Amino acid sequence: MQTRRETLKHSATVVGLMASTGLFPGMAWAFDKTAFEAKTLADAMKALGSSAPAESKEVTIGGPDIAENGAVVPLTASSTLSGIKQLLIFVEKNPSVLVALFNVTDSVEPNFSTRAKMGQSSDVYAVAIMNDGKSFFAKKEVKVTLGGCGG
Repeated sequence: MQTRRETLKHSATVVGLMASTGLFPGMAWAFDKTAFEAKTLADAMKALGSSAPAESKEVTIGGPDIAENGAVVPLTASSTLSGIKQLLIFVEKNPSVLVALFNVTDSVEPNFSTRAKMGQSSDVYAVAIMNDGKSFFAKKEVKVTLGGCGG
């Protein structure tokens, strides 16, 4: 019988070998620190190399109208547009506005869900960045009754 420690060591070895041979897609390691540290939606969009988004009915953002606990707010983002490169979720009044970035290809359905921390009531946005650099958004207000960011 294999111990937990042996299993973890073996798994780490396999992951290391896969990474060294390029078996992990490059996008799995992608992380844009500047975008995630941005304080405004405009700064995050600029860091991602995209212009200001236009509103679109083909992009949707979902979440509760009232979140009882700001520490764990369920949010969804989806789109029916084709040619999406990235689907983003922003919380406007968070210290860092970008809370999620999903890389999309033709073989990935642009329909994601996550949980975000919200310190206060805020507008939340789903933004679809297209392969041609254009971007489109949907917006929803989420009211928080108990703060999540240190509140």
